Amino acid sequence: MLNSEQHTRYSRHLRLEDFGTEGQERLLRGKVLLIGAGGLGSPCALYLAASGVGTIGIVDGDFVSLDNLQRQVIHFSDDLGKKKVCSASEKISRINPDVKVETYPTFLTQDNALDIISPYDFVIDCTDTFASKYLVNDACVMAGKAFCCGGVLKWGGHVMTHVSGTACYRCLFPEPPERSQVETCSTVGVLSPAVGIMGTIQACEALKYLAQTGQLLTNSLLTFDARSMEFMHMEFDRNEDCPLCGKNPAITELQEYAFMPCKK
Repeated sequence: MLNSEQHTRYSRHLRLEDFGTEGQERLLRGKVLLIGAGGLGSPCALYLAASGVGTIGIVDGDFVSLDNLQRQVIHFSDDLGKKKVCSASEKISRINPDVKVETYPTFLTQDNALDIISPYDFVIDCTDTFASKYLVNDACVMAGKAFCCGGVLKWGGHVMTHVSGTACYRCLFPEPPERSQVETCSTVGVLSPAVGIMGTIQACEALKYLAQTGQLLTNSLLTFDARSMEFMHMEFDRNEDCPLCGKNPAITELQEYAFMPCKK
């Protein structure tokens, strides 16, 4: 049951068609894990907290640096040198006392991934390397966890969501690219608001999943280009020959790929 303060705080959700009190109560009971507290994770954390998601977990082993502040809006100038999970947790607590924050000041690895994601209802991949994205994808599929994957570079990015029985990241991209084929935002740049747009879309996916309303970006890839302000929605089927989620999976254990991180 919502108390009187919560009725006021979440009043715009309560008036929302196909959401209402039931949807808000689901959010307050929900648990979302953010993997990465950078450019994508910043708007995710802010909107999940403001929306009243009951438990937000944050995984990140990095520290706030000056070049983060162009796009990682949850971190401020006086946070330089702080652990990102601590900086993000402080802002969440100031936004909404209803939210419990669990921090994991480490990077996700094949050794800790399954244990960390286990308590959560929904996982948001806000990482910045292919190595991390494949690890998150594989761990969530193996654990039967719903998750949303996002990526950004230059002027735009992409988002997709997976729930059990739908296409995973490997259905579209079976293997990571070669190191020589990978561009990074540290070398080619990234537009700050474009990162925010994609991260906010990821937050929307988590809220819809928890509130059990709307249509998720499953079996589809949403892309955005800020130069033309165009979104493209590409639908695709689950790959029955996917090495991870197909009929005869070849990948049955977590593995890591050695890519240098791109700091978003």
